[in-house]
Order: sequence, then structure tokens, then C-alpha cells
Amino acid sequence: MKQGVYIIKKNAPLTTDVYELVLAGDTSACKAPGQFIDVKLPERFLRRPISVCDWDGESITVLYKLLGGGTELLSALPVGTALDVLTGLGNGYDLSVSGDRPLLVGGGVGIPPLYRLAKELISRGRRPAVLLGFNRKEDMFYVNRFEGLGAKVTVTTADGSFGIPGFVTDGLSAVGTYTYAYACGPTAMLRALDGAVTTSAQYSFEERMGCGFGACVGCTCRTKNGYKRVCKDGPVFRREEVLW
Repeated sequence: MKQGVYIIKKNAPLTTDVYELVLAGDTSACKAPGQFIDVKLPERFLRRPISVCDWDGESITVLYKLLGGGTELLSALPVGTALDVLTGLGNGYDLSVSGDRPLLVGGGVGIPPLYRLAKELISRGRRPAVLLGFNRKEDMFYVNRFEGLGAKVTVTTADGSFGIPGFVTDGLSAVGTYTYAYACGPTAMLRALDGAVTTSAQYSFEERMGCGFGACVGCTCRTKNGYKRVCKDGPVFRREEVLW
């Protein structure tokens, strides 16, 4: 974990309520897809945890959804604003077990960390299939970015306005065979997915967090080895250890 000052390079909407935020600063603590950052906002006591979508040698890209006063405040901050940010938080996905054709499943704002995951898998010669779930066509984002990487993308929408009608579980039959599964999204989606995937898997959980680095024990996941902290022991857990 590292703490530093980051400068907003971009803060713009992708949809009516999903924003892309690019922060310039030290990216050396970003080690694996699936990690997150914790952003301190003006006049707010608790930081805002946001999963990392991508990074390079100069900046970190995250996507966030407008869900309350904190994210509304964040969306109004202009380019050039300096923010106190904790980086390199949490563990990431283990790519070594992916096999040749892994499946990446994301729902809503659980999609961003899968972008870096797809990028790294492809760089290693893997052929990921990407399954993305949205509520409606107007909520879609980053589909073209995944396709630009060379990944095969399948989209589901809950209202049937684009792609396969229904939820991500309804799109599983369209992706064909896969060697491993990686997923990130709401707990309800992960629970439903767990009853449908046919291979081993890793799930990244979305939870409200107090501190973001394990001190407050405010975010927990029930596992075969007891309750674990999502921020410190996760957010990525193996399918075999999670108890629903």
C-alpha cells in the first residue's frame, strides 16, 4: 500500500451515471488486476474505495458510479484537482490458473477490473471470453474497449434492449467452453453465477469499506476458514473457499 497525491487528468461520464477518472501519480503499488484504490474526498471523513480499471507508468484509471453524495462530489471535481489516494490495496486475480480460454464475467461497475485482467491474459497468449451484464443498452460502457483488445464479448441486458435478454447467467451458454472463470459484481450476481459456472473460479466482491486496509473489520466475507476481510484478505476469493 502507498499513499500519495494524485492529480485528476480526466473525469468524464461514460453513461448518465458511470464516470471514467484518470489520476496522474505514482503507480508502482499497482501489481495485479483486481486491486483497488481508496480516495479521500474534500469534506468527507471516509475514503471511497474504487477498483482499478487500468494503469500505466504515469496514471491510474478507475470507473465509478454515482451512488450518493460522495461520488456526486467526486464527479464535480475538475481536471487539475489534487487528491490524497491510497493505492495497491487488496489482492488481485491469480492469472496462473486461467488455462487457455478463461471466462471473464462482470456486472455493472464490477466490470472495470476485468479490463486490466483481459489485457494481461491476452498479453500472455490466452484467449479470454468476456461476458458483460447491464440493466439496459443505455448503461453499457467499455464493450468496445474489450473488443479492441481482441476479446470475444457477449452482452446481456436485463430489459432485453441489447444482446441476450436477462442476466449474465443467461449468457453463459453463448460463450461456449471455458477453462476457468473470473468474476466481479454484486453479491447476488456472484451467488447466482456460482450455481452456474462449471469450472473453478475467482470472485471479486463489492463491499462498503470503512478504512480499506483491514483495520476496522467493517467488510467481511464468509469462508470455509471463517470470516475474512474483503479489503485486506480480498477482494478476490477463490470459489472453493466462499460460503454463501
